Amino acid sequence: MTGLAAAASMTSTGEAVQFWILGIVAVSGALGTILMKRAVHSALSLAGTMIVLAVFYLANGAYFLGVVQIVVYTGAIMMLFLFVVMLVGVTAADSLKETLKGQRWLAAGLGLGFGILLIAGIGNASLKEFNGLGEANAGGNVQGLAALIFTKYVFAFEVTGALLITAAVGAMVLTHRERTERAKSQREQSEARIREGKQVPPLPAPGVYARHNAVDIPGLLPDGTTSELSVSPTLRERGQVRDVSGESLAELKALEERSEDWLGRGSEKPRPSSSGGVAPKEHKEGAKK
Repeated sequence: MTGLAAAASMTSTGEAVQFWILGIVAVSGALGTILMKRAVHSALSLAGTMIVLAVFYLANGAYFLGVVQIVVYTGAIMMLFLFVVMLVGVTAADSLKETLKGQRWLAAGLGLGFGILLIAGIGNASLKEFNGLGEANAGGNVQGLAALIFTKYVFAFEVTGALLITAAVGAMVLTHRERTERAKSQREQSEARIREGKQVPPLPAPGVYARHNAVDIPGLLPDGTTSELSVSPTLRERGQVRDVSGESLAELKALEERSEDWLGRGSEKPRPSSSGGVAPKEHKEGAKK
């Protein structure tokens, strides 16, 4: 461990500050990944840890690996898991039901064993000398990384690939929901609506007879009242439905008329004459008389 101690003593102040600040952020994100109750928060915590890891790669001269960490793992794989979880809507209540008996105890045992193996490996590490970034990237960062991955660390690389595949399968398992009953066909749904006396014809489109057809503007019925069925209940709960009552429409019409009057002041448009030219102002006044 003398080589490791010597390397630690050669670390600059900036590197040490960067390591301790970002190290705390990375560990906090890792703990949040396994301790958060919501799957979305866990995915965001893991994404933060991946970004900090990419910064560590860039600080140590592994530029290719740092860019790949951000673009591929954080930007593609992790965000894909996050969007799937957000769209499907996995909640904390889904994780309380175990589909496999004893999987929590098995996962805890495997995690404990992996932690012991990792601590033992770090404790038995002996570093006598360092090659440095210049010698490691002599033939290029990509070439040096490929040589290490496919020769010395090929087993660890394959294990990491298997871990990523397991994570992908786990994300699909989280988003999968068992159907407890047969889905009704369109004919059965229409018959049920008729029996229950619900809205049999299609819902009215938003903005019908209301001067606009935006989704947040309800349609108007023949008596001038608004149709609640023409707007989404979600917009109504959020208070994002615009008022299209008679008073508001009258105010809008008056505002448009005032705007037209204001734009028409002092800039009277000339009328074309019968000869194809523009009639002068005196000719127009004489025609009016």
